[in-house]
Amino acid sequence: MTKLFFKAVPLLALCFTQAVSQDASTQFAQTITAQDLERHLRVIAHDSLEGRDTGSPGQKKAANYVANFFKSVGLQPIVPAVDGSKSYFQPYALYQKSWGEVYLATEKERYELQHDFYLNGIINVLSEEKVPVVFAGYGIESDKYNDYANLNVTGKAVLIWEGEPKDSKGNFLLSGDDKATKWSNDNMAWQRKANLASSKGAKYVLIVSELTGDDFTKELNRRMLMSQRFNRLSMKPYNETPSSYATFTVSKKMALDLLGIKEKKWSKIKQGITKTGKPPVNAISERTIRLKAERKDNIIMTENVLGFLEGTDKKDEVIVISAHLDHIGISSDGQINNGADDDGSGTVSILELAEAFSKAKAAGNGPRRSILFMTVTGEEKGLWGSEYYTSNPVIPLANTVCDLNIDMIGRVDVAHKNDPKYVYLIGSDKLSSELHAISEAANEKYTNYKLDYTYNNPTDPNRFYYRSDHYNFAKNKVPVIFYFTGVHEDYHRPGDDVEKIMFDKQSKIVQLVFHTAWELANRDERIKVDSNKP
Repeated sequence: MTKLFFKAVPLLALCFTQAVSQDASTQFAQTITAQDLERHLRVIAHDSLEGRDTGSPGQKKAANYVANFFKSVGLQPIVPAVDGSKSYFQPYALYQKSWGEVYLATEKERYELQHDFYLNGIINVLSEEKVPVVFAGYGIESDKYNDYANLNVTGKAVLIWEGEPKDSKGNFLLSGDDKATKWSNDNMAWQRKANLASSKGAKYVLIVSELTGDDFTKELNRRMLMSQRFNRLSMKPYNETPSSYATFTVSKKMALDLLGIKEKKWSKIKQGITKTGKPPVNAISERTIRLKAERKDNIIMTENVLGFLEGTDKKDEVIVISAHLDHIGISSDGQINNGADDDGSGTVSILELAEAFSKAKAAGNGPRRSILFMTVTGEEKGLWGSEYYTSNPVIPLANTVCDLNIDMIGRVDVAHKNDPKYVYLIGSDKLSSELHAISEAANEKYTNYKLDYTYNNPTDPNRFYYRSDHYNFAKNKVPVIFYFTGVHEDYHRPGDDVEKIMFDKQSKIVQLVFHTAWELANRDERIKVDSNKP
């Protein structure tokens, strides 16, 4: 009986410990509330932070708020600083090429990029050039119609109209019917014209937009957003190759000034083409314009924010819980994109999770494994912050058990508009079947939300698995779960505001993350990597 008694004690103690652990999990998960999430988000997604663009003053205000909160709840700074101390901030540089001074100028007026014209492609003219401007009608060359016949454009700026000519019956000259040809029937028509002009020796191409007034202004704004691809950020300095078909797209009003003609003559030339079916060879005398299109090299400093909660007997093994801190800033029309859901919802979830685990530790229920709470930047520009961390980990990736990443969990998408009790899980089964099982069990026991794996499908065209910060851990063979509630009508738009966040829904998802992390941090065995699908 004695031997039996002593064999039974460890079993009873284990059962008791598990019961206490489960009770504590529930107790501290309940400290994560809708009210606290909203309190934090009203700071993170406030207009004063101006959309938290990567490296901006608003993003740095948000980073300071997170760091100060980490400190207030007792998380340790862990990033080695230059002076030998430890910091909450992991700074890194991003390299960018952007437009500097860009203009076209006549004798009368100077025209500015994105105010009077936009650019397709990259050119780099560091000092002002004077260039002859030659008018080439529609900029078309074919068997039936040739704007370049007897026209020398070598070394010049060619100004051409959008579209293609029609006859007196309203049919297109080239097709002979109402069907447009390749010169105007799709979005690549401008590129064909630019390539043709370039092949003729043209140095620059100026395409006259058919849009006028407010329509042209709207297109300028749209193109400004598109042009951000020319202002991309990179982890390393880089060179870029100028486009062979870089073009200026200008308004009709600006074109008249560039050519030095009145609208009456403009209309007369078009009418002449309609009547004769022939191009307007040398219809307008050459003019001279001045232009500059400067590309600049910028270095943007930004920072991840890390807070560390040390574990007990398994403290060398670390659970990472992450979200991205930045958003897209201010739109070209001056509207602020506050990013309340993307990813303010994830950022404030990190704060609540950090506080809940800190309270548990203070009450004597600290996790066995350590937990690293991390908000990264550069996500909107290419997942740069998480890439920097995984390339320069403060804790070796070999010691990193998993990454639980939270990005956009405050709204519902169209597919679930009548059923908000859901969350998309992405990646949970890619590298560890144990992680997936733990996630499922935590939901079944504590949350009972619908776990939607639609976007976990490798053939899903949205490819969300590759589009948030967990992926930089996954490609380094660290198991991940990405928590997400889908894209909505305010994605990357000024309407992504605090008032539209469903905090009750969000708090339940954050509690699910807590319960999952609790089990991962306290179980006897570290989860195994038993698959290879990064």
